Amino acid sequence: MLHIVLYHPEIPQNTGNILRTAAAINAHVHIIGPVPFRIDEKSLRRAGMDYIDERNFTLYDSYEEFNRIHPADSIYYITRYGHHIYTQKDFSSPLEDYYLMFGRESTGIDYEILKAHLARTLRIPMRSTARSLNLANAVAIVCYEALRQQNFAGLATQEQLKGPDFLK
Repeated sequence: MLHIVLYHPEIPQNTGNILRTAAAINAHVHIIGPVPFRIDEKSLRRAGMDYIDERNFTLYDSYEEFNRIHPADSIYYITRYGHHIYTQKDFSSPLEDYYLMFGRESTGIDYEILKAHLARTLRIPMRSTARSLNLANAVAIVCYEALRQQNFAGLATQEQLKGPDFLK
């Protein structure tokens, strides 16, 4: 299963888009605080995300709390400072849990965390002068690569709501 880990997210719209992506791909979102905005059922409904409920994500007060529950050796840290390109990581086992951590929009994942887990850092290639990608886009890029490697196991690859012959 894919687990999306958001380290101190700052922009509610990005978090909402990530929750929507996670719901579509059956991933679980772990949100590490502090978070400067409300994330609750009422706020999600107000943002038009009524199909996302609080079972789709877990909130943690701190990185330490998250780290006590989830061992660091199961986490991949997505950062512009990564030493490996995200497509070089083998995500092909749909039975394995993959935790993908993404940093806050303004400053990313803290230096100390990245330094301690350098071998597990991954990067998305981009122009050398570009500072970063939008957080929600970065999450989608890496998650869909992992899902592609798993042949989109458990996901619909044909239209289900209107049927596969809808465009005929």
